[in-house]
Amino acid sequence: MFKKLLTLNVKKIQSIAMFFLLAGSIAATPAKAVVKSFKKGTDGVTFSLDKGLLKVLVRSADIIEVKYTIFDAFETKPSLVVINSWKTPTPYQVSSTKTEVVITTAKLKVKVNKETNAITYTDLSGNVITSEDSENKTITPAIIAGINTYNISTQFTSPTTEALYGLGCHPLDSLSINYKGRNQELLIKYLTGAIPVLLSTKGYGLLWDNYSASNFYGAEANNTKFKYVSESGKQVDYYFFYGPGFDHIIDLYRTASGRAPMFGKWAYGLFQSQDRYMSEKEILSVKDKYRDNHIPVDVIVQDWYYWDPLPIGSHVMKPERYPHPQQMVDELHKANIHAMISIWPVFGKGTPNYDALEKMGGLTDITWDNVVTHTFDTYYDAHNPKARELYWDQARDSLVKRYGFDAWWIDQCEPDNGALLDARRQSNFSIGKGIDYFNTYSLQHTKGVYDGWRRDIPGKRAFFLVRQSFAGEQRNAATLWSSDIECTFWNYKNQVPQGINACASGIPYWTSDIGGYHFHWKAADWSQPDKRELFTRWFQFGAFCPIFRIHGKGERALFSDNWDADTKAILLNFDKLRYRLLPYIYSLAGRVTQDNYTMMRALTFDFRNDQKVYGIPDQYMFGPAFMVNPVTEQLYTSADADKKAKARQVYLPAATKWYNFWNGEVLDGGQTISAAAPIEILPLYVKAGSIIPMGPHMEYATEKKASNIELRIYPGADGTFKFYEDENESYNYEKGQFATFTFNWNDKAHKLTISDTKGHFPGMLKTRTFSVVLVKGAHGSDVGITAKADKVVKYAGKALVVNM
Repeated sequence: MFKKLLTLNVKKIQSIAMFFLLAGSIAATPAKAVVKSFKKGTDGVTFSLDKGLLKVLVRSADIIEVKYTIFDAFETKPSLVVINSWKTPTPYQVSSTKTEVVITTAKLKVKVNKETNAITYTDLSGNVITSEDSENKTITPAIIAGINTYNISTQFTSPTTEALYGLGCHPLDSLSINYKGRNQELLIKYLTGAIPVLLSTKGYGLLWDNYSASNFYGAEANNTKFKYVSESGKQVDYYFFYGPGFDHIIDLYRTASGRAPMFGKWAYGLFQSQDRYMSEKEILSVKDKYRDNHIPVDVIVQDWYYWDPLPIGSHVMKPERYPHPQQMVDELHKANIHAMISIWPVFGKGTPNYDALEKMGGLTDITWDNVVTHTFDTYYDAHNPKARELYWDQARDSLVKRYGFDAWWIDQCEPDNGALLDARRQSNFSIGKGIDYFNTYSLQHTKGVYDGWRRDIPGKRAFFLVRQSFAGEQRNAATLWSSDIECTFWNYKNQVPQGINACASGIPYWTSDIGGYHFHWKAADWSQPDKRELFTRWFQFGAFCPIFRIHGKGERALFSDNWDADTKAILLNFDKLRYRLLPYIYSLAGRVTQDNYTMMRALTFDFRNDQKVYGIPDQYMFGPAFMVNPVTEQLYTSADADKKAKARQVYLPAATKWYNFWNGEVLDGGQTISAAAPIEILPLYVKAGSIIPMGPHMEYATEKKASNIELRIYPGADGTFKFYEDENESYNYEKGQFATFTFNWNDKAHKLTISDTKGHFPGMLKTRTFSVVLVKGAHGSDVGITAKADKVVKYAGKALVVNM
């Protein structure tokens, strides 16, 4: 987590210069791969070129894989990202004209130009979705970090009206949310992410199945093209997904790369963390202060260096400070609080774990410059299946299963030894050269711990918080967090588009350190008004992120004396709102797993035809109902003591009406408003037609069963919402043990229909009460429980109709 800044050496500068020189030359190199012949197979069409091969694989009617090489054969190594074996062939037809070969599926036409091998994707009516440029797929010799390899590139045409999203989380990126017209580095290192998934408002998505350091160029040829360049490989390999809606594109991506499993219901409550709790006594004190003050919380986190002064990788909670780890975890569980612990993939010499991994060949030659102990500690080889197994066994027996921890914080999983990234390129992983697997360390590391957890702790859902994610990592129960950002409004402002784009990349669970991790590598002074404002605004944003988590240097728990009474009241109000919304949030989580849904949604998911939303970096949908508009500019200063009303600009997307969550005011879409934003308010708007189930006030996620639900309906449009529930903790939902029922609102008839309950699980409620509230002005607004419902309905699992 803590990084020492290093100066780039001359060799590194030369390497970077070589990479960009070669990357820049690719577009200028004309493609001469002319189609000589083609052959239809069960899974796709193989083209023989004048130099090399092209294959268009029909994975489904709306998923196409493209492979291209200048060599005599394609690589045969399995994908680390795509795990679908595509066992069932998809029907398709092939036709040929003088100029092109046309592959037709039930949803697409894929046209291969015989002169250039460039591919054009159209719908069945011939409307172009996207197309490769005539200078399209290239493989060019290169020398990177002294390694002879090939740069790989794919280039597409890009009309001016196109907007592009995804590509992962880049915590320090202050540019726009839209990648059209700009570039993005895509190599995983400290404070830089890479998820090679791109979504276009033209209705398609792309996944590049290459793991080397890469770059995205979004403004080629006067902003009429974009290209993706990877520094190493022997073939172009990408997937094309046809939506046209973003939800369907993400569904196809996860169909290829794996579904995200459910977390325990507790994981959608508040995480309390700090760098760092120093003892068992301190952790139990935090537990007591939350519970004694009746502040909702579900998780307390033990961060790094609980092993101090032993070397990293010891997997020992130092007995002088943690005399009873099992008792500590048990005490948290008795208070209905879950325990999370940080365990790194790095090992110091002189530990039994290091020796065991070294003996079986499970260590890399990549080191981490440990500025705490002034040692160079070693990464284990997460690409080695046997090393992954041993790593899991060590952590399981020393900490995780031994003491009953509920969640695992996977820190420092780049691997990154500062600015000397050539060492990573030159490393020899068991699977191959580091240059070819530059970005997949975290993917393979989380695969090992997830597989181990599922086998050895079968009754408890896995939860892993990771500092870096790659494509496919959602299947490993991974939540991406945006790393060690600073405690400033500038850093906070950057987190909003990064969270949105991370989720648009197919990773459904994202979070940031609420308040920021550090302030010039020290704790911020949270007693100062400007820092209190920062934390308050960040906390409001965090309450509407998929995972809700406080972390960083210095005391910042909600009971802290750093907060004055007004600040405490605001923080508690949003904490309570998060817990009241758990029926809504947990139902969205059910959709994430069952339907490959996205909870934190770029506005283009729901309003793709409204071009005014394309460039908005700081508004997003949280599920189908809420439009969240974080306040990312500092509005107050220490001199601004009167706290007069402040505001931020909010665009209300067209084609619907919007309700102000706080007061019920109804506004027309298609306009930009000045939204009131005093310090106690996060501008929050609810789409007309929304149905929001809200639970009672709770201090932890499973305190009360959802037997009494306040059902808020926002009239003005028809609406629907699917309610999901299960056992909250086990994996029995994978065996079909979960239940759903659907609310439907007919706005013209003012009629609510509740469907039959589908499914069953042990302990599910047989009856429940719905307090139906038709929102109008102050009636049904704000955080509190509405005093008088419009209708009170008893529901016993059978369909019923409620006339409002």
